[in-house]
This record gives sequence, C-alpha cells and structure tokens, in this order.
Amino acid sequence: MYKLLVLDLDGTLTNSKKEIPEHNLNTLLRAQEKGLRIVLASGRPTYGITPLAEQLQLERFGGYILSFNGGQIIDCQTNKVIYETVLDPAHYDYLYEQGNTDDFKIISYEDNYIVGEDIENEYIKYEAFLNKMPLKKVENFRKHFNCPLPKCLVVGEPTKLAELEKKMHEKLKDVMSVYRSEPFFLELLPLGIDKAKSLAVLLERIGLTREEMMACGDGFNDLSMIQFAGMGVAMANAQDVVKEAADHITASNEECGVAKVVEEFFLNRIS
Repeated sequence: MYKLLVLDLDGTLTNSKKEIPEHNLNTLLRAQEKGLRIVLASGRPTYGITPLAEQLQLERFGGYILSFNGGQIIDCQTNKVIYETVLDPAHYDYLYEQGNTDDFKIISYEDNYIVGEDIENEYIKYEAFLNKMPLKKVENFRKHFNCPLPKCLVVGEPTKLAELEKKMHEKLKDVMSVYRSEPFFLELLPLGIDKAKSLAVLLERIGLTREEMMACGDGFNDLSMIQFAGMGVAMANAQDVVKEAADHITASNEECGVAKVVEEFFLNRIS
C-alpha cells in the first residue's frame, strides 16, 4: 500500500488555469482522510506552492512542500524548513553574464517577489502567473543579490536556451545543476539537487521507503522522482521521455489524471 504521494504541480495537479480541479481536490482530501500523505514537489518557490498546500489542507494532514526542485523542504504542520541547500555566490558573476543578454533574462526570488531587471519579459510574466507572485524590478540584478540563493532561473526562446543550457552545463557541471524544467526555463540550482535526492532525504526523515511512495509528473524535472518512486506515474500530457520512464500512464491534467490514479491505486484498494 502506498503511503506517500508526491505531486508535481504545473501540468500534473493543476489544470491550464493553474488551479486544482474539483475532482482532484476532493479525491486528495478523501485519500488524506484515509492516511495518505502528500508532498507537493515543484520548481516553484515556496511562496508559489503555499496556496495549493492550504487548499489541500496539508497542515492538517501532515504533508510537505518540496520547493525549488528539491532545494528546500517544508513541514506544513510546523511551517519549518527541514532541509535546504543554496547556490554559491562565487558563481553569480558568470550567471549574470550569461543570463542577462539580449536573448536571455535572469531572475530569482526574494521574500514574496520574483526579482529581475526586465519584468515585461513574456517568460518572466509567465513565471509570475504560475506562482501567483508579484514582480519586483531592480536596476542591476547582480548588485541586488549578494546573499546565497536557493535558485536562479534564466528564461528565453527555447532553441537558443537549449544552446545556452549546453554551454552553462559544461562550464558549471562540477559546481551547479543546470537543466530546463520547461523549454523556455533554465534552472540553475545547487549541485546534485533534484526532486529524487530531496525525496530520499524526506523518506529517511519520516521512516518510509521508496516502495511506499507514488510520484506523478509530466516534465523534465520530474524524471528523476518518477524513476526513483516505487510507482512512477506520467500524465498523458507528459514529455515522451517521462512516459518512457514511468511505471504507469494516467489521464492528462485536464482530465484529472491525479484523481484517477489515486482512486485506482489507493482508494479502491482500501478494505
């Protein structure tokens, strides 16, 4: 019997409006009543995940938020950070040099804000929409941030960003994780941070095994946790590489695929 359900948000738990469909919400509340614990695992900053955690009543049921693609884990019952890792400021000059050009823009997160120089950029606006976070314009991103950050994000046209990904990965592969969570989003994270590695930390802390965990996702940054979980579930709308790695493919996010897989593999198996 699965005891822990890990859910990606965009393209998985939420629909195209970035809302939790009613069927998903009601099914997940029922499952938690029956003992299933939930982890919301996303590349979003913590603030961008919290409203969904509140809808799902994770504080009441003992759930967790895994934000920044695994850079931070929050216990929803205590609202305390139980795991965190950050970027080394020694590399900020290079990140700014590569991520602040005519083709690319770099952003990060401060308190409840998304911070960048060009807040009119279409991809930056989309990141603000995803997270329901306001944008904060600064004159010089590099001068604004001198403290360690959980992550930076470089945005740009997908084809050009794919080339930048290769270049930055080659330069930073020994000190930082560089990969795309969406074709137009390039994640810059502390080395080795991904959803699977952070979930391994969480499982050890709460005394569960990977065999007791089910994980659902659709994107590149969900691949590691889908491969790691006892049951890895890909959405019908998932990237092909994610589907190939999954143990099971459920319906799309628009068709409440999360609810369907929870009903099939958890609720319908409770005597």
